[in-house]
Amino acid sequence: MREAPESSSLSPPRATSERETSSAIPIKVVYRPEDAAVNYSEDLGDPGQFPFTRGVQASMYRGRLWTMRQYAGFGTAEETNARFRLLLARGQTGLSVAFDLPTQMGIDSDSPRALGEVGRAGVAIDTVEDMHALLADLPLETVSTSMTINATASTLLAMYIVVAEERGIARSALHGTIQNDLLKEYIARGTYIYPPGPSLDLIAEIFRFCADEMPRWNPISISGYHMREAGATAVQELAFTLANAIEYVKRAIGAGLDINTFAPRLSFFFASHNDLFEEIAKFRAARRMYSRIMRERFGCDESGCRMRFHTQTGGVTLMAQQPLNNVVRVTLQALAATLGGTQSLHTNGYDEALALPTAEAATLALRTQQIIGYESGITSTVDPLAGSYFVESLTDELESRAMALIRKVDDLGGAERAVAAGFFQEEIARSAYEFQLRVEAGETVIVGVNKFADGAEPPMIPSPDYSALEHEQLEKLVIVRQNRDQSRVAETLAALRSAASSQTRAAAAEAGETRTGVDGDGRTYLMPLIIEAVRARASVGEISDILSACWGAYNPAHS
Repeated sequence: MREAPESSSLSPPRATSERETSSAIPIKVVYRPEDAAVNYSEDLGDPGQFPFTRGVQASMYRGRLWTMRQYAGFGTAEETNARFRLLLARGQTGLSVAFDLPTQMGIDSDSPRALGEVGRAGVAIDTVEDMHALLADLPLETVSTSMTINATASTLLAMYIVVAEERGIARSALHGTIQNDLLKEYIARGTYIYPPGPSLDLIAEIFRFCADEMPRWNPISISGYHMREAGATAVQELAFTLANAIEYVKRAIGAGLDINTFAPRLSFFFASHNDLFEEIAKFRAARRMYSRIMRERFGCDESGCRMRFHTQTGGVTLMAQQPLNNVVRVTLQALAATLGGTQSLHTNGYDEALALPTAEAATLALRTQQIIGYESGITSTVDPLAGSYFVESLTDELESRAMALIRKVDDLGGAERAVAAGFFQEEIARSAYEFQLRVEAGETVIVGVNKFADGAEPPMIPSPDYSALEHEQLEKLVIVRQNRDQSRVAETLAALRSAASSQTRAAAAEAGETRTGVDGDGRTYLMPLIIEAVRARASVGEISDILSACWGAYNPAHS
């Protein structure tokens, strides 16, 4: 049994005949009009109109279906490229890249710290030559690419730009998303490198860079998904994601950016779990809350009040026992996401609790989206559940509870300070523990695990030869280092070091405890320097080491 988080005062699970959502919102036996007493123009509005509860576009899926993505990253860039081409040929409409842990942590594949991890959790990318192999023959002018990368997001974005430009494609023509959400890394996921201050400054700079030079690119995907995977409830996912969004917007404004230049390109990333109606209500509440926050707190134009989000079905809901049951779970979760109005969707393979998804499982997951999109009929009208007494009541209740949590974050001084205080982490740990208690007590049923189990061992799926993959990746890195212009690499890294060091000195000179952003006047920006280092074939690890030397490493024990 999972141990209780320290300082929690939890009671054992209670036997009750009451029904609740996964966020412990009580559910009535029947709902009536008085339970959904919404003002249509103020609380709902037509699709495409403020507060966007019913959708960000007037026609939604009648005009165009959501972008269908499958998350993929397999050892080497060449293997991942082959999977991308397979999925595009089978009807996928967007790419989604998973990187291995060394790449995410700014560690080159030949580092002793990378031993045993190269290519395991995703594709290994050390230099722009790997990115060339990853993207070979893919139509970057027309396909949208999402990259799940955070601490090293600036470097991987630079690599994407350099690959495109070396293929004759202007950076202004590229469209896609980098996750680039460090706050949730400190809260729930752990692939951080630098302290929050300089990390948030670099994120604000990426906002500026994309607004100026990559107008079709989303500079961030503010993610509730990983907090949900760590055990957050739907209410916490909603509240904490928006609290983080508020922090990023404040940081960018503090850096001198006009909100209306960057807000229209902010994007979000949510999980979709099994509680069908709560998930649908969560997505509807998210749009309404975000639009009001952006207008009321920041005076944002309507174009920046539209919450556009990607959804992934719940990885933590996949079970190794009776894995074919996951097909049904993923279908329900995909249905919730589409009924909730997502702009982009990844559906998990049924075998992902066992290993990297097979081609068969990935194809079936894609076909799940296609059947919903083309055969189910839910795309015929926008927000088909609007007006449901239950759904509208649940939407209101989720908003009310999430706003109460956001006010707690505000009282702590915002998301950055709430992270330092451990508020998010403790809240999520408590929810995860309580969920585990309910599962072990049989209150929360998981079919094939604590009910209707058959005792069969999970099937075995062959794993790749990771040692061979690691050896292959190291050989490629050696070749790049032998063939590059070493003086040019040293020159570009020195320029980056100088700029990062000057930013550190400027930050240290600021008065008060809180960093308020950076002054754009006379500032040497980092993104152009990172691009030049990448173009010279500097590696992810070399660039990360420069920034670490200037900014230090984040240690949560001393934050």
